[in-house]
Amino acid sequence: MAKELEGFNFEQRHGKARVRVGRVWRSKDGCRHFMVEWNVNISLLSNCVAAYVRDDNSDIVATDTMKNTVYVKAKECSEQLSAEEFAILLGKHFTSFYPQVFTAIVKIVEKPWERISVNGQPHEHGFKLGSEKHTTEAIVQKSGVLQLTSGVEGLSLLKTTQSGFEGFIRDKYTALPETRERMLATEVTASWRFGDISSVKLKMPNIHFLPVNISSKDHGSIVKFNDDVYLPTDEPHGSIEASLSRFWSKM
Repeated sequence: MAKELEGFNFEQRHGKARVRVGRVWRSKDGCRHFMVEWNVNISLLSNCVAAYVRDDNSDIVATDTMKNTVYVKAKECSEQLSAEEFAILLGKHFTSFYPQVFTAIVKIVEKPWERISVNGQPHEHGFKLGSEKHTTEAIVQKSGVLQLTSGVEGLSLLKTTQSGFEGFIRDKYTALPETRERMLATEVTASWRFGDISSVKLKMPNIHFLPVNISSKDHGSIVKFNDDVYLPTDEPHGSIEASLSRFWSKM
């Protein structure tokens, strides 16, 4: 490959995105069901430069094959497993089964199906859709090196009091008044890298609930809602991100 692209640094990947798969497992007596719904994204890094320089696809793993592999491997998993375990399983398959594939990147988003409760008891095979989604990414190399990151997205949180914002920089562009009492709402996206936990990243936009006050030119303030009626709005919103990692780790 180096000779064919001498003088160039060439990197490529190809894969299949948004492969949706549902998997149901049943207890031995068949009564209690367990289920997951996964959205799988696969990227393969492989030695297939011939496809780019000689119109030779003999080293290309078709993306349709990747899709079918997801369903076959899900079927082969007779025991219940996590999204992390399934991502690693797929990554190891692609890097071991195909000689030219040296790295597989498998990302999975798990839809939040939760068991429903009927008369105070968990239903055997009834589920409802929850809120936050579970995410994972496994980077598997042919050498056996594994990098695993998991997280959540779409976790909506809100508190109705004891939140304020004051003491910030004020200049000629500042119109926002200071406040010691406001609604606090956010939608959390978080991820953490495994080893021991080696890094954590949080993204928490400030989703605004604006206090409603109605006024007129003639009568001034005609309705004072006193922080109990709000206008929910998500555009524009504040963007807040932070990450924490050990000194010996790289994000």
